Amino acid sequence: MSTEPIYETIGVGYAQARRPDPRVGAQISAALGDAASVLNVGAGTGNYEPTDRTVVGLEPAREMLRQRTNANPVVQGFAEALPFPDACFDAALGMFTVHHWTDRNQGLRELRRVTARQVLLVYDTALTSQFWLASYFPAMVVAPWEVNAPTPSDLAEVLDVKEVRVIEIPADCVDGFTGCYWNRPERYLDPVVQAGMSSMARLTDDERAEGSRHLADDLDSGAWDRTHGHLRSEATFDIGYRLVLSG
Repeated sequence: MSTEPIYETIGVGYAQARRPDPRVGAQISAALGDAASVLNVGAGTGNYEPTDRTVVGLEPAREMLRQRTNANPVVQGFAEALPFPDACFDAALGMFTVHHWTDRNQGLRELRRVTARQVLLVYDTALTSQFWLASYFPAMVVAPWEVNAPTPSDLAEVLDVKEVRVIEIPADCVDGFTGCYWNRPERYLDPVVQAGMSSMARLTDDERAEGSRHLADDLDSGAWDRTHGHLRSEATFDIGYRLVLSG
């Protein structure tokens, strides 16, 4: 396990860039079903934590704990060593967290130990690597944490996966995750937006600057719109985000 979580550095200002989107939140709530108690692993600032049931957050980074947006109890710790007894929660929730874990399978075993069901939002790199943003910031898709990001099939090696649901991103999504602005390319030039995306925040300054220059040039020249402009009129987009239900 890492003793210095990456979000201690890239998480500064996270709450400013990341706000829960109610349509994504509704899909999360539906996936949790009738679970009365939920452990939110890699809880961050508390986005998407349900308000209609008992929730406990688990988050390793002090910087993220400092920015918590709700009053739910939270414990500082790692997924690979959950400080909870067996079978003490009805369900676990994990939003874009598994790819950050040092020992993925150990963390999944821990989730299985303390919860009856697991709801994990991951992404299919076969699709995310084809997202147009990768052509401007190519280092994003070859980074180890992206190349080794777990697919639903990887999760099924440890968990009893029951269902995989597609998370469609709405055209006016308000959460600042990497695929949020698929139809609003200008937003990816904002340093605050970039800082809220771990995939971009972990790039070098030079990689971000070069990609930003390239994108700005293509927006100014109209090249982006000639290739991708049809996206501006689409209602939703599938970038490869998958909600995995197991238990």
